[in-house]
Formats: sequence, C-alpha cells, structure tokens
Amino acid sequence: MSKVITGVWFIMLLLHSSIVLAIDVKTSAPQRYTVEKGDTLWDIAGIYLDKPWQWPDLWRNNVHIQNPHLIYPGDVISLRYNERGEPELVLDVSGRDKPVIHLQPSVKKDKKQGQSIPLLSWSLVQSYIENDLIMPLDEYEKLPYVLGNQDGAVRFASGDLILGRYEPHYEVNLYRIVRMEGVIVDDDDESLGVKVRHVADAELLNVGLDREMLVNVVDANFEVKRGDKLLPITEMIPDEVVSFTSATEQVGKIVSSLHPHTLLGKYDVVVLDLGESEVKRGMVMGIYMQGPDIIAESPPSYKNDRGLQPPIWGNIVSQPALKVGELIVFKTFEKTSFALIASATRIVRNGAIVAKP
Repeated sequence: MSKVITGVWFIMLLLHSSIVLAIDVKTSAPQRYTVEKGDTLWDIAGIYLDKPWQWPDLWRNNVHIQNPHLIYPGDVISLRYNERGEPELVLDVSGRDKPVIHLQPSVKKDKKQGQSIPLLSWSLVQSYIENDLIMPLDEYEKLPYVLGNQDGAVRFASGDLILGRYEPHYEVNLYRIVRMEGVIVDDDDESLGVKVRHVADAELLNVGLDREMLVNVVDANFEVKRGDKLLPITEMIPDEVVSFTSATEQVGKIVSSLHPHTLLGKYDVVVLDLGESEVKRGMVMGIYMQGPDIIAESPPSYKNDRGLQPPIWGNIVSQPALKVGELIVFKTFEKTSFALIASATRIVRNGAIVAKP
C-alpha cells in the first residue's frame, strides 16, 4: 500500500505542527511534583505538557535527570526556567541514596528502594507483548504442527504429552504453541502477515523420533488443538530501555486492532501498516481521522451515500484529516507494529491515518 497521503489539508496540518518547536508548559502545571507509585513517564509528562512526547526536552540540561527511567516514587520534581527562558525540570536528590538500575520491560526490582517508573503502565501492554505476534504467512505455514496423543484426544492442556509433525528440522528444545487468528491486510488487500496467538509452551522430549516430535505441554494459556503450530524459541528477545521519540516523516494507517470491537479509544491496542524498518518502540504518532468525500452538487451529498450515480470528478471535495489523538508504538514486526492509543478525543476506527504528532 502506498503510504503517501495526498490531501493538501493533511500536509498543511503537518507543516503547521513542524513549525511550532517551542515547548509549551501547561498553565496548570505545578511548580513541584512528588512522584507517586503507579506513575508512568507519560502520566508525568501529561501533567506538564500538552504534548507528552516532548518530555525529553524538559531535562535537556539537567544533570540529575539524564535517564528518566531512573526516577523513583517519592522523588520530587521541580519546574524552573533557565537563563534563556526555556522550561526545565529539576530532580531533588537531597537525601536520595538509590543504586542506579535500568528499568527493563520485565520490571526488574530494587529490593531496597522499590522500582523506577516505567514509560507506560506495564499492565496495559504486557499480555500483547508476551502473547501476540504477526509473522509472514509462508513462515507460519512451514512450522511443525500438533498431531494428537495416545489417548486420541482433540484438546490438550498443561502436562499432556502430544505428538507433533517434525518438519522442517529445528535443533531447539523449547517451543511456543501458536494459533493463527486472522490475516492482516492493507488498503489494497495486500497481506502484511498473519496475527498469531500464543496458546502454550512446550518442551521437546528426546525420544529418538525421526519425522515426528514428542513434546510436553507447559504453561498453557488456552487449550491446545490439533493443527496448532509449534514455533521454535531460538533466542530470547533482550530487554531494552525505551524512551519517547516523535515520528517525523512516517505516515501509515491503523489496519486492525487486538480487540473484538471496532470502535476504538484510549488504551486500546491497534495494528499499524508500518514495520520495524519504519518505526521503533517508544515512537509517538498522531492519529488523524478523515471524513468521507463530499459531492459538491446541489444538494451536496457524501460520496458513499447509497443509490447515487458516479459523481463528476471535478465535483468531489476531500475533507481534511483532523487530529483525534496519539498512540505509542510498543512492539514491531517485519511489516506491521503494535501501538497503544494513549489519548483520543473521538472514537478511532480502522483506516485512521498515523503520522507526526
């Protein structure tokens, strides 16, 4: 799908947003704020800024907030202005005796002082990071799959021994049992990959089989079924310290969601048609909704109204794409990515444009 948005109004909106480079602190922003348990960087940024992704600019000259992932509950943050009149946040470290640790997505804890605050509430995205992925259809189809067991059962749970088809050969001992839930397509109905759900884990038992594999089901999230695929765990994804970055030239669309409803809002997880070469974890993007084209005749009508004759080309008016919220990318794949809607002023639907916030 082409990611070029041709609407003049949309381009004008982006150009306008790129001109406004100054950081505007909210008039309601407190001079001092004490970090509380449960706070996230996005929460604190939203206290001071209308554009929370500009948070890094508030500590640009601050020797104490070199890494925002090392801010802890109980720390006191103060707002001040430097000699150039630029707003800055200062961290009061008087009496603070905390060892430096890096917050990882798995929320590693410091037993003495608790844990530093995360980019986002881990509970909002944890399940999707651990249990959902998108992969190419041809790769999914090549995976070994569940055949059955000695009892002739059709569903399996933790502790069951099941036989799987062992083709092609993978020299690993740990597998994820996964199941396809649907195909992700772009506006041109081109496949971007298949949405796959983590059903259970499995351990390979070395019993000397040739073209089959005997595995033990462990940590089942759902019942395992015949035909479910066995995805080899070849490496562990390293933890990363994630920081906010703002999208610049990236333009894409919301093509799906990980929820059963179609009307989306704050804290819903969506699928973008932007892959790992275009976006990265922590990238903030604006959400823009564009109304239907209007036929400028007498009387005016919408292009998608039923029963209308094909309009004359020159009489079609495209509406501007207006910003309705922001989202944050938290997991990327080859052609797609997962993002959390961080704010929304209106209902968001599939097809919404995502671009520079």
